[in-house]
Amino acid sequence: MYFVPRILYFVFNKVRIDIITVLPEMLEGPLNCSILKRAQDKGLAQLVVHNLRDYTLNKHRKVDDYPFGGDAGMVMQVEPVDRCIEHLKSERDYDEVIFTAPDGETFNQKMANSLSLLQNIIILCGHYKGVDYRIREHLITREISIGDYVLTGGEIPALAIADAVVRLLPGVIGDEQSALSDSFQDNLLEPPIYTRPANYKGWEVPPILLSGHQANIDKWKYEQALARTQRLRPDLL
Repeated sequence: MYFVPRILYFVFNKVRIDIITVLPEMLEGPLNCSILKRAQDKGLAQLVVHNLRDYTLNKHRKVDDYPFGGDAGMVMQVEPVDRCIEHLKSERDYDEVIFTAPDGETFNQKMANSLSLLQNIIILCGHYKGVDYRIREHLITREISIGDYVLTGGEIPALAIADAVVRLLPGVIGDEQSALSDSFQDNLLEPPIYTRPANYKGWEVPPILLSGHQANIDKWKYEQALARTQRLRPDLL
């Protein structure tokens, strides 16, 4: 059986991601570095951070309060979140309003591919003990988790989602095929990759990669990707 190259087709798209947070300083650095910065400089993505405290009517700029029922911890209030989302929606239509939650659907490459085809996305970063459940009931269209563990807030998951989505946009990465052949595309891990020198301390690059026979190289890569996936992540198959 011969390997057929895996190809994904993406239409040109510009994405705007609005991130709502109580810790904007936690996001501003990472959003203005590396590929995310390049995407914004090229006009292919717009990443906007909103301080939730700007949307509270509380004179102390509080956005949290004690939960009903006597549980421990503080809860993000519904009013400032609603005011912020309502303001954003008055300026444009949004395809998704995402809440980063540990009990959401687990983020994966297929989901990143899907989100990269949208135009306008809101990501709400949870904080404290959690958010007033009415936010999830009435304002959120999708809940996403990046794994089965609890973080201090939703800022790190928001960054992970934004990075995974933006890097897929055509023109962001110089070699677009690089993004399309990454791990998890088509539910396979990447095959082993090598670069110069071909021999280091007797550790040699597989001869097939130096053969120049592209069909055989592609077949080898597919077989290696399949073998690594079977060994390391059989759940993907």
